[in-house]
Amino acid sequence: MSQHNDRYQLVGIGNAIVDVLTQCDDSFLEHMGIEKGIMQLIEKGRAETLYGAMTERTQAPGGSVANTIAGVGALGLKTAFIGRVHDDALGRFYAEAMQAEGTDFANAPVAGGDLPTSRSMIFVSPDGERSMNTYLGISADLGPDDVPADVAGCAELLFLEGYLFDKDKGKAAFLEAARQCRAGGGRPGITLSDPFCVDRHRDDFRTLIQGEMDFVIGNDEEWKSMYQTEDLSAALEQAAEACETVVCTCSGDPVRILSQGTHVAVPVNRVTPVDATGAGDQFAAGFLSGLAQGLPMEACGRMGCIAAAEVIQHMGARPQRDIAALFRDAGLMA
Repeated sequence: MSQHNDRYQLVGIGNAIVDVLTQCDDSFLEHMGIEKGIMQLIEKGRAETLYGAMTERTQAPGGSVANTIAGVGALGLKTAFIGRVHDDALGRFYAEAMQAEGTDFANAPVAGGDLPTSRSMIFVSPDGERSMNTYLGISADLGPDDVPADVAGCAELLFLEGYLFDKDKGKAAFLEAARQCRAGGGRPGITLSDPFCVDRHRDDFRTLIQGEMDFVIGNDEEWKSMYQTEDLSAALEQAAEACETVVCTCSGDPVRILSQGTHVAVPVNRVTPVDATGAGDQFAAGFLSGLAQGLPMEACGRMGCIAAAEVIQHMGARPQRDIAALFRDAGLMA
């Protein structure tokens, strides 16, 4: 694949959220009224209370698609991320941290206005379950004006975050980015984000998959929700009729990839998670890094599994080991 200097191999668009992580036990969750194991949206006041209650916080740039893009950027591929942060301490931290990890942060922090940079307080229990409390702040205000044509239009692959569909402006930003990408000869795709997100936007997502997307990544629960069936195979068949490449992760079970009439199952090495944060995001990073390099689907799936297995073996949503070296050890990258 010829690499023009002005082309990005992968561009992401999504919520720019600072992840604030801490470890806690179940009694703390109960005491604070935090529902275990799910992502809850919270208001500003609640965000301040929870932030204050966290001990030994670690901070990292996050957001589902941002984690994916950073994972690919860290492999040395040319990447950019489109997202909104406020010009405050957390926002500047976010933009600088993305750049430092090898991904262009496409939008300058926004001055003025009263919405602060988005943050997600993540409480990790001893069993590795993560309970996320997300204050969406400014990142949820992303709109079509935030999509730089010279970024989305120069993307070979574009990866969109399902969560952005919760606002009409986000939806418009999405379609704008997808059309610019396609006009520039690129291939847009989406992550379904979570089953509740699919429940909220099922019709929109189906239309999008049918008309605008070249690839879609989701887990078994998301795909079953999308096609309102408990029969995963039936759901994936329907998806594959609508979209060129359909990817389904199923926790410890094999990853299923349906692409242009072929069906690939990639076995997963089961590992006991220390912190499940970011498993899906890093699966997508491994998969998309393979896709960006034109590798066969089976190799893409294996790269996804390797990246996901690494990230769940420690705290935090970004890899700590050299993923490229792990790929080379598995014979997947030169």
